[in-house]
Amino acid sequence: MSEIAIIGAGAWGTALSIILGRAGNHRVRLWVHEQTVCDTIANQRVNEKFLPGCPLPATVNPTTSWKEALSGADIVVSVMPSNYCRSAFEEMHVYLTPEMLVVSATKGIEKDTKMRMTELISHVVRNAMRFTPRVGALSGPSFALEVARGDPTAITIASLDTELASTVQREFSGPSFRVYTNDDPIGVELGGALKNTIAIAAGVSAGLGLGHNSIAALITRGLAEMTRLVVACGGKAETMSGLAGLGDLVLTCTGGLSRNRSVGVELGRGRKLSKILSGMHGMVAEGIFTTTAAVGLAHAHRVEMPITEQMYAILHEGKAPSEAIFDLMTRSGKSETLRT
Repeated sequence: MSEIAIIGAGAWGTALSIILGRAGNHRVRLWVHEQTVCDTIANQRVNEKFLPGCPLPATVNPTTSWKEALSGADIVVSVMPSNYCRSAFEEMHVYLTPEMLVVSATKGIEKDTKMRMTELISHVVRNAMRFTPRVGALSGPSFALEVARGDPTAITIASLDTELASTVQREFSGPSFRVYTNDDPIGVELGGALKNTIAIAAGVSAGLGLGHNSIAALITRGLAEMTRLVVACGGKAETMSGLAGLGDLVLTCTGGLSRNRSVGVELGRGRKLSKILSGMHGMVAEGIFTTTAAVGLAHAHRVEMPITEQMYAILHEGKAPSEAIFDLMTRSGKSETLRT
């Protein structure tokens, strides 16, 4: 029986603990940041704060202790928000061993360093423990609530370590959760992160009352600029046609459960970002942080990302959403088939 440690008990971490615990062949330890959330899960077998109405199997044991969560784990799944991932691994690295398989399920980029999560994890562990961890990235179109209730879902595990990818595929797959393997962690991680910015743009369009034409254009052109940056960073263009690219992009741009889209909707309706965030009750919309990192990466690699740049202006410079849409639509003419 596999020992799996899930680090982070937000909606996605909780959903993964449910799907893995439900399989019956894993012992799952769920590391929880907040003691009150941990107590609720232990006593009521449900995470009322982040994933209400979804019972956790008896095989899932919540804890606030790094030692309890990580000691003897075969697979460590990091589901921390990107802005907390570094500090979490700086605290927990003493419990990691070279044999453990580390899976990042965070769809974000560190704002200041512009590191992908597997890069960040490798950097922290290598510097602190003097070994390079075996890492992979789990991504794809996967709303936590739908995964938890057993809706058929397909995602991908990306790693240059083929044994890690095969192991995660075997251990995580089940009747309602299909896992594909991928050898392009750059593309998978950037795809999972960058689509959040485009989802905010889709929400802005919806908040402005725009129709399906606008959303279709944003998805299509958003995918084009995501692909440009992925390729510039060393990833594969074809990855953007898969689950972690187009699949996740469509989901987050059109699905009502998308937090990033929901933030965009409120921005489009004229609400200030600070007011929107104060009403999220601890939930995280990764696209807010990712947009800053994506603009920095784009400038570093001299990649044009007009949608991302306009979302940065809305989020961080106070630009009016209607003005941003106008500026996107009145850019100079381009060829669709060239990388512009």
